[in-house]
Amino acid sequence: MVKSKRIKSRTDRAINKDSFIEEWPETGLILFDSPFDPKPQIKVSQGRICELDGKSEIEFDLIDSFIANYAINKSQAETYMALNSTKLARMLVDIAVPRKQLISIFSSLTPAKIVQVVNKLNTIEMMMALQKLRARKTPSNQAHVTNKKENPALLAADAAEAVERGFSELETTVGVSRYAPFNAIALLVGSQTGRGTALTQCAVEEALSLQLALQGLTTYAETLSVYGTEKAFRDGDDTPWSKGFLASAYASRGIKVRFTSGTGSEALMGHAESKSMLYLETRCLMAIKGAGSQGVQNGSISCIALPESLPGGVRGVLAENLIATLFDLELASGNDAMASHSSIRKSAKLMLQFLPGTDYIFSGYSVMPREDNLFGGGNFDASDFDDYNVLQRDMQVDGGLRPVSSTTILQVRKKAAHAIQAVFRQLKLPPITDSEVEAAIQAGSSDDMPDRNVVADLDAANQFLKYGKNGLDVIRALAKEGFSDIAKKVLAIQKLRMSGDHLQTSSMVLPGPKVISAVNDPNDYQGPGTGYNLNAERWKEISSLPQAENPREIGVLFSSKSDDFIREIGEATNSDDPQEIVVAIGPAFGCSLNSTILGISHHDVLQVLIHGIQMEEMKPRIVKIYETSDCGFIGHLGAQLSGSGISIGLQSKGTTVIHQRDLQPLNNLELFPQAPNLDLDSYRIIGRNAAKYAKGQPVLPVPTKIDNMARLKYIVNTTILHLRETEQVVKNRKAQELKWSFSN
Repeated sequence: MVKSKRIKSRTDRAINKDSFIEEWPETGLILFDSPFDPKPQIKVSQGRICELDGKSEIEFDLIDSFIANYAINKSQAETYMALNSTKLARMLVDIAVPRKQLISIFSSLTPAKIVQVVNKLNTIEMMMALQKLRARKTPSNQAHVTNKKENPALLAADAAEAVERGFSELETTVGVSRYAPFNAIALLVGSQTGRGTALTQCAVEEALSLQLALQGLTTYAETLSVYGTEKAFRDGDDTPWSKGFLASAYASRGIKVRFTSGTGSEALMGHAESKSMLYLETRCLMAIKGAGSQGVQNGSISCIALPESLPGGVRGVLAENLIATLFDLELASGNDAMASHSSIRKSAKLMLQFLPGTDYIFSGYSVMPREDNLFGGGNFDASDFDDYNVLQRDMQVDGGLRPVSSTTILQVRKKAAHAIQAVFRQLKLPPITDSEVEAAIQAGSSDDMPDRNVVADLDAANQFLKYGKNGLDVIRALAKEGFSDIAKKVLAIQKLRMSGDHLQTSSMVLPGPKVISAVNDPNDYQGPGTGYNLNAERWKEISSLPQAENPREIGVLFSSKSDDFIREIGEATNSDDPQEIVVAIGPAFGCSLNSTILGISHHDVLQVLIHGIQMEEMKPRIVKIYETSDCGFIGHLGAQLSGSGISIGLQSKGTTVIHQRDLQPLNNLELFPQAPNLDLDSYRIIGRNAAKYAKGQPVLPVPTKIDNMARLKYIVNTTILHLRETEQVVKNRKAQELKWSFSN
């Protein structure tokens, strides 16, 4: 098929690298409303659920049994199940219906009923509900910290930077599982450097993950995956009961834990049983609630490209996030895995969680470049920090991060890298060299790091675990090497395991350490003026971007040329010399301002304009207009004074016009409104063209350069430079004749 060039260019855009398919309900490739989904239904007899969503108790699979026994409030189930689903959906967005009431109602509903209710909400309504239903009032964020070389100095430096930027949880993983203890130590040390106080985890096989936690090398876990069908569960050699037991093992030792689920996993494993993704995910979430977990990481996670290939995929992810909050679970929403080739689509997806806020907006923002992310790439990564901070500032939304100066970042990276070097030295681990430390401070990625002796590292890591080294050994090493401040913070985090405060639903550990959670920071949103609002201190932090300029300093005189190349010699008068071309300049030209918006000196601009006029054997005359700062009116007033009736109007920021005496002020011969597109050659041609108009010769308009980004790049400077010009306006002051002299 023949394609036009425009069609071809669209075909080549990033969005068309994504996969898109039609629905296929029989295989579970459908987000909502599979024809094979059950209808909502429940029957309770003698305190037992004997019928659930169209199945009798004898037909229950293991997930049905678990949900029926542990995840549904039987005493109110039949009453709440009888409520109209549309009415329930409206209650979710009704600011007059408190969160506590909705949690009570939805704890009594079946998976099919919950899906039916949530599916009645559009995307905006789901976001409104999520704002009300999240457990903790204050939103936060989680980071991924990994690198291809598993270099501990780089891991520690990246962890320290992450916490300095505001992340309150850090997660690492490994390319080689035996590296796990070293990666965990690096995160533990880095997370408590500088501003730092953060919980950390190492995502590895569950037995090893538990061992690292018990030895005090990690402080939370979220590797407990659950599935919505029995076959998918059994493929993982697990059941909801075994997951609940493992969660209890973590919690009994003071380790925070949440489960992981997400739409599409069952279809990906080939065990969807023809059910919709959202229905199966709701079963997962009910199993998680029944197992007693305080929270969940969900939002399709590593499966995200599968639901996004289907109609309503991003809405489905938002729906599962919302359902998690309906069960009063901490929500780490899935914005971590690569969702699209398109930056527009990735940002659009993020907004569904960013704007209403969740407990952890990312379940792993990649704080390193994407190529170093061992989790399979990040939806946002280190290159996007400035974008993310600006989004917070633009929308006055707390996305959990804070702008930080490059100086501060380098300081904490340096300290963390030296601290982990000291720990390795004290614990007799393979040494971290000074060259590794220096590289880690400024590295772009692990490609900038020296290679380590992998064999020696792996052997030492094995010995570390074998001989039961633990977090206390790390604390002692830090203290002996002079890093007592970091040692005290690591010890404080270990002490939390005794109190268990951070095991509360939706906990977040702040410097101190101070724990806030759904217990002492409950979400009380019930409309405007309630819930989470940025206080003045937090708003100042978010709004103070390091790259934000002081507008009072924009337009500082930075030209090296002397500003005395023009001087006033008296009031300008009308001329009758037909050879004359007036160059009318704005009131700030050559005095309070001395350069155009591009930094071209007024000295040079005026010199080439005069040269252009003289090249056509016409006479230049310079006047300064005081009564206006408008380019069109400057040119118009100059034309009234000009003997030929032709003038060049020139604002101080560089905007230029060629005007003629008998034209209206806002009409002209040629207008050059985008000063950033004008260079010295442009101004010379403008001078020549003005002279040709005066001689009545044919004129080719000055070549126009099109830069669609010019307004975006220069509008702030344009505004401020024009403001400064306008400040020099003197109403009713006549135009002044100028004499000029130019240095070479």
